[in-house]
Amino acid sequence: MAEKRTQRTVLTGNPVSAGAAVAEAFVYKPQKMEIGRIYYDAGKKKEKLDAFHRTVELAKEELTQLAKQFEEENGEQSGIFLAHREMLEDEELISETELAIRDELLEPDSAIEKVFSEFAGLLGQVEDELIAARAADLHDVKKRLQRIYQGRTEKKLSAPGKDVIIIAYDLLPSDTASLDRRHVKGIITEKGGCNSHSAILARSFRIPAVSGVSGAVDKIFDGMYLALDAGKGEVILDPTDEDTKKCLAMCGEERKKRSEEAQYRQRLGIMGDGTKIELGINIGSCTFDALGESYDFVGLFRTEFLYMEKNTLPTEEEQFAAYRKVLLQAEGKPVTLRTLDIGGDKTLPYMELPKEENPFLGIRALRLCFSRPDIFITQLRAALRASVYGELRLMFPMTGGMEDIYRAKAYVKETMKKLDEEQVPYDKNIRTGVMIETPAMSIIADMAAEVVDFASIGSNDLTQYVSAADRMNPEVSSYYQNCSPAMLRLLASVFGAFAKAGKPISVCGEMAGDSGLTALLIGLGARKLSMSASCLSGVKAALSGITIEEAEELAARCSTMRTQDEILQYLYTPKP
Repeated sequence: MAEKRTQRTVLTGNPVSAGAAVAEAFVYKPQKMEIGRIYYDAGKKKEKLDAFHRTVELAKEELTQLAKQFEEENGEQSGIFLAHREMLEDEELISETELAIRDELLEPDSAIEKVFSEFAGLLGQVEDELIAARAADLHDVKKRLQRIYQGRTEKKLSAPGKDVIIIAYDLLPSDTASLDRRHVKGIITEKGGCNSHSAILARSFRIPAVSGVSGAVDKIFDGMYLALDAGKGEVILDPTDEDTKKCLAMCGEERKKRSEEAQYRQRLGIMGDGTKIELGINIGSCTFDALGESYDFVGLFRTEFLYMEKNTLPTEEEQFAAYRKVLLQAEGKPVTLRTLDIGGDKTLPYMELPKEENPFLGIRALRLCFSRPDIFITQLRAALRASVYGELRLMFPMTGGMEDIYRAKAYVKETMKKLDEEQVPYDKNIRTGVMIETPAMSIIADMAAEVVDFASIGSNDLTQYVSAADRMNPEVSSYYQNCSPAMLRLLASVFGAFAKAGKPISVCGEMAGDSGLTALLIGLGARKLSMSASCLSGVKAALSGITIEEAEELAARCSTMRTQDEILQYLYTPKP
């Protein structure tokens, strides 16, 4: 072991699973499989294809067993492995691999490397974290297939029989699933995001985790004593006695808080005075991550994954099958389908898009659909056809004004007319709504409320545009303020406009899942919140401890403040 440091060192990263921990470091270096382009003799095509098909079936069996194992413990974890199994049933993914084996004479593990890496590359470039996180899932499935094909046993992430904090460059979902939860007290990675499946697993296991810690694997060694404050994203190397004492106190407080929140998992969103707040989940695939949770609706169904996982545009039938599957899983609960939100920074290799100086202000989302009506109509046809299998709602992203709303609704009306002519059934009373994520739409929310059935505030993009700060640029992160006085005024105005019109409006950005902001949002006028499933219990607990009157008083007090710092300090200071 290296000598103990004489100077206190603090590394920082992104909080992905709240909590604190004090323990020795355990540096995890996963099994490496260096697979290049290896070819076989042409006479062995059938043998190699058969071997690939056997590998796929064995992988499906493993994933089914994993899903069954975790179903008993936590449905959220089960859904992740069902999603992995679903990838092995993707016709294009499998057929492209078969093509590489058959036509390029690539060994199956080499073909898997080529095709799965290409598909993962498409997903990895997406700005939307939920969609980009699926790249890690594809790599996970790829490694599982290669391991099985090569006849290797699975190397599980097991720690020594003592409490440790795991240090790794990255963790795949299967790595996280094999954690020794009795002894793993924290996770620190150099890669990974808040919405990655590994982060979801860490939260469901109640393990504090921080990602994006630059150089963690090189700067931390086995056995080094660490203090982890995952809420702040801080990793303290060789902490002082005071650091240790503070972290241990936080551990106790966090255990108590999570124990209290766990009691709300199966409950509805009921405030202290009995007021019901509707709580929804955001999903980015056909498989839910909320099988064990109580929720009222799917507030945001991101459809981009269908476009990002393929080398060609998804067909109407492929989209129809995916939308129907989600509706059936929702079992009658409303599902809000956001139409294609891609373009600019989210490029597709098979679609030529203009190069733009500022992609956030360019041809994206609804603007792209208007420029490519064939893509838009195909999606609308698939969604409308699927609407007979549940309560589906259509929501248009990046609407810039009333013209966009009128134009989008005209496309829906025209698509309905075509389906009528073809005698294809659909929900003739399907509801249409908009994402409010631009200042322009916020200012004319009263006008929008007159012509749409519902709306949802995309707080991430709205904050970005109101703040004039790129939320992906760390250099201007201090300007990206979702609780600024400007944002509070704008949110209150939008909620008020829709309340006056008697139309429902929800919040579906990160603000909705932050239990520290729950009372503020309710006080400003929110009555529907949609979030990552892992945030539901915390938000329900926050709701139970406050009344409408108290929330409104809190919001009124915050609305008189002049800086975000004042507002946050007031929100997060314990009240007597």
